[in-house]
Amino acid sequence: MQNVVQPPSDYAEITPTAQMKAEAHGWRAKCLQRLIRLDLPVPRTVALPAATVRAIAQGTAVDTAGILACFGPQPLVSVRPSPANPNWGGPGTILNVGMNAARHKALKATHGQSAADALYLRFVTAYATHVARLDPDLFEGGPNGTIALREALRTYEHEMDEPFPEDPARQLTEVLRSMARAWEGTSARLLRQAKGAPAEAALGLVVQEMAQGIGQGLSGAGVIQFVDPVTGLPQITGRYLGQAQGRAALKENDALYLTRDPRGISLEDLSPTLFADLIAYGAACRARLREEMQIEFTIEDGLLSVIDAVKVQRSARAGLRIAVALADDQIITREDAILRVEPRSLTELLHPQVDPRAPRDVVAKGIAASPGAATGRIVFSSAAAQAAAARGEACILCRRETQPEDIRGMHSAAGVLTERGGTTSHAAVIARGIGVPCVVGASGLRLDSKEKKITAPDGRVFQEGDQITIDGTTGEVLAGSAVMLAAALDDAFRKLLSWADAVRDIGVRANADTPADAITARRFEAQGIGLCRTEHMFFDEDRLVVMREMIFANTPQDRAAALARLLPMQRADFVQLFSIMQGLPVCIRLFDPPLHEFLPHSREGLRELAEALDRPLSEVTRRAEALSEANPMLGMRGVRLGVVLPEIYDMQARAIFEATVEIGKAGAKVVPEIMIPLVSAKREVELIKTNIDAVAAAVRVKTGVNFDYRLGVMVETPRAALRAGEIAQHAAFLSFGTNDLTQMTYGLSRDDAGRFMSTYVSQGVFPEDPFLSLDVEGVGELLHIGAERGRATRADLTLSICGEHGGNPESIEFCRKAGFDYVSCSPYRVPLARLAAAHLALADRVDK
Repeated sequence: MQNVVQPPSDYAEITPTAQMKAEAHGWRAKCLQRLIRLDLPVPRTVALPAATVRAIAQGTAVDTAGILACFGPQPLVSVRPSPANPNWGGPGTILNVGMNAARHKALKATHGQSAADALYLRFVTAYATHVARLDPDLFEGGPNGTIALREALRTYEHEMDEPFPEDPARQLTEVLRSMARAWEGTSARLLRQAKGAPAEAALGLVVQEMAQGIGQGLSGAGVIQFVDPVTGLPQITGRYLGQAQGRAALKENDALYLTRDPRGISLEDLSPTLFADLIAYGAACRARLREEMQIEFTIEDGLLSVIDAVKVQRSARAGLRIAVALADDQIITREDAILRVEPRSLTELLHPQVDPRAPRDVVAKGIAASPGAATGRIVFSSAAAQAAAARGEACILCRRETQPEDIRGMHSAAGVLTERGGTTSHAAVIARGIGVPCVVGASGLRLDSKEKKITAPDGRVFQEGDQITIDGTTGEVLAGSAVMLAAALDDAFRKLLSWADAVRDIGVRANADTPADAITARRFEAQGIGLCRTEHMFFDEDRLVVMREMIFANTPQDRAAALARLLPMQRADFVQLFSIMQGLPVCIRLFDPPLHEFLPHSREGLRELAEALDRPLSEVTRRAEALSEANPMLGMRGVRLGVVLPEIYDMQARAIFEATVEIGKAGAKVVPEIMIPLVSAKREVELIKTNIDAVAAAVRVKTGVNFDYRLGVMVETPRAALRAGEIAQHAAFLSFGTNDLTQMTYGLSRDDAGRFMSTYVSQGVFPEDPFLSLDVEGVGELLHIGAERGRATRADLTLSICGEHGGNPESIEFCRKAGFDYVSCSPYRVPLARLAAAHLALADRVDK
């Protein structure tokens, strides 16, 4: 014999004073109580707490007769899910529980044969498919009205070997048991966990008196909301369907508009008074619930009932605009507005996006590597991308995988698509840094650069010049030109981030390699440049020729002569950067990559280089082979170049100091920060510092102008972190380059790790890809050691990180706790970092 749970703990009527808690009864029960407190016309409702629902799932019965008694004689009720968080979903709503032959007969007398048949048939169908778990196909199609009802009842009896249940208490018992067990099922559990629900998440249920929506007078059901779900701008949207129940209006083409509309009759036309009531209810919800709500309503014979209210589903741009508007109207605080916007959602606002309301012709799916969407004509080379940009044509650069020499083409393209690669590939990293939408790893596509065509998985062929769209937010490749939404860098965006800046307690700089990057950094209000990689300045065609002449120079004098030609170009670069940043700090990393990266990789390219240098092809080939390395990442690069070939760093230092003097004469105060890359020993810093100090002294003497500068170290090797105490003797700052530091700590190549990383993460070897999320336990410990030992030597040592991790909220949290002064990230991640830092600061206030 089943145990019966006894009242009052197993259910309670929702009243203004009832003890309703979202943790116990779920969000819907708590929301309905708030609507009742606002004096909205909510039908009588009973809430079952999660403990009761879990007991029902385990086989314990509940007093359903007692529940139904709350609704008077011959009740008709609905049952709706009420999890703690609405985003977790739940089983579908069941309407018209309690419908039987007697109730059907009574409804025929009050509502007419057609309405009574429709209500009964809807319940039989829902009960059969969702509770008895019969095949839905058995109840689809066929005749309408009375004949359909009789057929449905006959089908149920045939399939279940018993008549359709007449007892309302039994109906409710079975509905509650079905919904409770559905929630506990494996599929439902996995689905809600994917939406962020904890494994032990529980379900409450609400039983509500039916407002029919079917009757002799004005009757129907609908939904209404007061903001556009995509833009967040004020706009009344929704639908109303006569002689309907639930959310049927959203599914039917013949539903009426809500506001007066020249395209057809509206609810406002039918009943201005009821429409005005809905407007008032929406305003009350916004003011008292402190949220933009979508209201589900039913009208029965001219009587309006509010069935439910849920938070309006919204895009990222709508969510930000709604939060700011609520704060501007003093409904919520600015701090609440900050916390309502998820930092990572800002990436959708910084770039154009494919309009979610428009159709998509998806031809392939890859990895979303850099957010935003772009439409353009297909090109297969960097030269073609630059030519298209010169003509003012948008293009998508399509490559099997990108190389360093493709950077100029990537800058020129509207978007980048690669057949190979992962989220840490060259194309992905560079695209994120320059803010270009990018899809990588589209392995379903076959790129043929020689024939200049792309073959899609479905056999469609796209030629060079054909129009495609890439969506770097979803990883989709679309045929043709998709309907786009512009970037949402409006007043609401700027206002929210200004509020965030007022509460955050860690600096945010940008990684910027070009004047365009610096302008973007300023636009996003970065507090300076935390990493300027000077090597990217040498890939321009005119500089690349001089750079190659320097590489092929046989003596220090010849190298110095070639570098002398680069000096004015570098000086102009830094003058432009300093002018754009207007006195904000600029941290310039000295030359880092191995020299072979500036040489052609193909025999044809080497032949062209031999012609340009007027040297034999054999000599050019020998020199290129001599410069090649078995492991370039650990070879002749960074500070090692500066020690072995000091002329390179001398030229760069002179360019920086002469630019400082030139800007100073224009009235701007600049204190450049010079960063030495790939340091692993104190002596390396001593040697470079001696040379740079000498260059600074020479420039001061030559110009007669005094200036200051700060010299620091980029900590990218584990040894530099471990020896940070002695390195800090000669450094004003330490900036941790977590990209290379992660590679060297793990012994992993970032470019090759994608081959096995997903397997490692899925099998629990690594909790996350360490190139995407900072490894706090391993790499993080090196950061702690470096910071502590560096500050022990020099209390005023400035600490920062400047790798890809710099824009991640988790990395920012680590840096705040470790006492770092700032983080530096790509310009397009600066807004995310500013907001994330504010979230963390506000969370600390709550904890304290």
